[in-house]
Amino acid sequence: MDQLRAIRYFIAVVEGGSFSSAAQQFDVPASSISRRISDLEASLGAQLLKRSTRLVSLTEIGQTYFQQVKAITEQLEQSDLAVRSYQSKPVGRLKISSMVGFGERVLIPLMDEFKQSYPDIVLDVVLSDELSSLSRDDVDIAIRGGYAPNERVVAVRLMENQFIPVASPKYLQIHGVPASTQQLKQHKGLYFKTPMGQTPWLSEVNNQWQEVSAPAELITNNGKWLVQKAINGEGILMMPRWVLKPYLESGELVQLQFDQPLNITENTGLAVYMLYQKNAYGTPKVKAAVDFIAARVKGQFD
Repeated sequence: MDQLRAIRYFIAVVEGGSFSSAAQQFDVPASSISRRISDLEASLGAQLLKRSTRLVSLTEIGQTYFQQVKAITEQLEQSDLAVRSYQSKPVGRLKISSMVGFGERVLIPLMDEFKQSYPDIVLDVVLSDELSSLSRDDVDIAIRGGYAPNERVVAVRLMENQFIPVASPKYLQIHGVPASTQQLKQHKGLYFKTPMGQTPWLSEVNNQWQEVSAPAELITNNGKWLVQKAINGEGILMMPRWVLKPYLESGELVQLQFDQPLNITENTGLAVYMLYQKNAYGTPKVKAAVDFIAARVKGQFD
């Protein structure tokens, strides 16, 4: 029995919902599809499909098997594509997922330049702060802030993602400059909301991390709105230094300095990472984008 062919038939039946749809896809009789899958079930010693005159559905073990072999066949297809296209020029659709702030401020301007160098690549770029899985969401490259992921993917560290506290001169003139992180509790807070919730303000005091968040004036995942609120003097804001850099340089915002450490997490080492499947790097379009983004971002923010 050709097990790989039988597995491909099995996947096609599940995705198409019938033997006839799989037969049309492979241009073979439906009886051949059914026979191959029966042989597969016999070799496994388990029933994968529940068959009726009108419906084909998965058994419990069939559902588990489908998820596993689907991932394996996708990896095989990706490996085959990488080998076939290794010597060819970068072409095709390139799917990139990026967190919104990085996408708007850094990635999109770079992609305009990238497109000029690689006109045969069709860019498919989605900006979202929702966490994504490269395999599940069918993404070639994902750019995320945080820590190096535990996923079995390559993680390229693009730059630091250190959060710093800032306020406008107007706010500080009216409300005063907090002399310690504990005094932040007497101020007004502007908070960025991640998919995990509001980012807290944490400070290490007497070797213990404590929450020193100010009462919330605004909570939103719209970074531009938060920055504008801070510039207007409506509260203290903590966001990544790379986001706030132009406003610090213009003097619209001022970084607050404290003797005590202040962060949004007890752990250090927050960074912006570019993630991709190891095998995908052999595909010219992915290799071109990975190398381009890494060189340009590191050049800007080193």
